Amino acid sequence: MKKTTLPFLLAGLAMLSACAQAPNQVAASYVSPSTYDGRSCAQLMEERNEIVHRVNGLTEDQREAATTDAVLTGVALVVFWPAAIGLAATKDNATALSAAKGNYDAVTSKMRQKGCALPPEPVSMQPVPEKTKRSWE
Repeated sequence: MKKTTLPFLLAGLAMLSACAQAPNQVAASYVSPSTYDGRSCAQLMEERNEIVHRVNGLTEDQREAATTDAVLTGVALVVFWPAAIGLAATKDNATALSAAKGNYDAVTSKMRQKGCALPPEPVSMQPVPEKTKRSWE
């Protein structure tokens, strides 16, 4: 009995330790806005655009890692427990994404302090609620 539970225990531990977070669950790390002192509005806008590009790339990479981990977890739980070993192969970019989000917040804060023109914030990818049916439909 103990020999059959050991593989499941190991697979469960591997899955819990190696799962990549979804990108929207990665919090921004704190970066001081003073990091961007001495820069003009044009320089801040250029820096902000570079950071947005980096955040977008890291977000996509993190989304792929989280999806891969979710699929491997499902396969490991349902079909073939050694698939849990593949969870360690995905690259978790949560730390880099957190730092990039922190830099985005810091440069945006510095731009507000200086009175620089800010482009509109990107639209959040929130699920659109389904249209509620009316009683007469």
